Amino acid sequence: MKLVMPQLNKAQVLVVGDLMLDRYWHGPTSRISPEAPVPVVKVDQKEDRPGGAANVALNITALGGGVSLVGIVGKDEAGEALQQQLVSARVNCEFCHSSREPTITKLRVLSRHQQLIRLDFEERFSAEHSDDVQQQVEALLGNVRALILSDYDKGTLSDPQRLIHAARKAKVPVLIDPKGTDFERYRGATLLTPNMGEFEAVVGRCESEQALVEKAKRLVLQLELDALLVTRSEQGMTLIKPGQNEVHFPARAREVFDVTGAGDTVISTLATALAAGESLEVATGLANIAAGIVVGKLGTAAISGPELRRAVNQAQGSERGVVSDEQLLVALADARAAGEKIVFTNGCFDILHAGHVGYLEQARAQGDRLVLAINDDESVRRLKGEGRPINPVERRKAVLAGLEAVDWVVSYAEDTPERLLAQVRPEVLVKGGDYGLDGVVGGEFVRSYGGEVKVLSFLDNCSTTAIVEKIQGS
Repeated sequence: MKLVMPQLNKAQVLVVGDLMLDRYWHGPTSRISPEAPVPVVKVDQKEDRPGGAANVALNITALGGGVSLVGIVGKDEAGEALQQQLVSARVNCEFCHSSREPTITKLRVLSRHQQLIRLDFEERFSAEHSDDVQQQVEALLGNVRALILSDYDKGTLSDPQRLIHAARKAKVPVLIDPKGTDFERYRGATLLTPNMGEFEAVVGRCESEQALVEKAKRLVLQLELDALLVTRSEQGMTLIKPGQNEVHFPARAREVFDVTGAGDTVISTLATALAAGESLEVATGLANIAAGIVVGKLGTAAISGPELRRAVNQAQGSERGVVSDEQLLVALADARAAGEKIVFTNGCFDILHAGHVGYLEQARAQGDRLVLAINDDESVRRLKGEGRPINPVERRKAVLAGLEAVDWVVSYAEDTPERLLAQVRPEVLVKGGDYGLDGVVGGEFVRSYGGEVKVLSFLDNCSTTAIVEKIQGS
């Protein structure tokens, strides 16, 4: 399956679930309290982070998607702090406020990177808030293309069936990160994403791959789901759809440091990709790549859109090397998102020689990334005459891609690279030879948007034509 990076900025997702505020108090400890055998921490740093369903929403904004968030908070300072952080991260907050229950807050006291104690401030939200949550969701469903139910069993999703039915009526897919062993309450959802432990707690132990698939298929039919995705840590993910063969996505993490937040990353990437118009299979492939990134980090971390795009490029082989026009544009978007300066040059490069190598090294030095566009065989023949090229285009591309100075090699069929230049819009256009600046093809276009045009010299006594003539005369 070929993965492409969708336009995640076009995605609109609604997240509904249990909101939490994670608080961290840090400080040194050098003595034991005289009042009790406990360490005394001198707090010198305080940090607040959105947690629960709020962290899912943050993951979506980090990917570049638009997100609205519905949940319950108390009428207290913690609720205000949570909303302030989310709004600053471009999350549209549509909260229901409780005058009886507090905002769920988890306070962790740490010293020397060690957690000494966690204090939880919470009361389960009563079912009386269900109507308010339902009304908020129904008002927002017309403007979104995916709904996530993020259940931490704190009472916000006391009646998920009403939400599922409303979303189905609005033709909005419902993705659920389940909690507990009563999956019946999620009947009719588009997709459930349990981890292996949660899945086996419901269906029983799976002693083999066959048992896992059979039990998953039964559960899909029993709950009338469109699909079930079992996340399996170092064994990757398995996607089950009724009437189809299972699809397995192998784990991509090279080294696992921390699985905290991996579930949030998976469901947020899935929903954002679906909302951007991708199929469930492609969305799952992207989520699998995102999970591989996040477990390689310490602590809860969101994956950015450029970070995911870079990983997709690596998976598809377009991080550098020979690329198609489409792969090149995706790779360039990622490079520019990282603040990199693009250099473009072109030519036939029929027989690679020392002059070419030196020139390409000079060209790459003008920026951060070098795009090398080469004429295909027919255009070389038109420019150089019969008997050329000596080396066909695929071989020329393979050799040039092996040079350290070259990031991407792409070919074009026209006599000039003007069509490619219009797509690439490089910051620097470089040409080698005895050209004046006004004689560089595409130079006027590049200067029109503020780009630079530079002419570099080949090494003396290096010429493909001279090499060919010498061979023919020997």
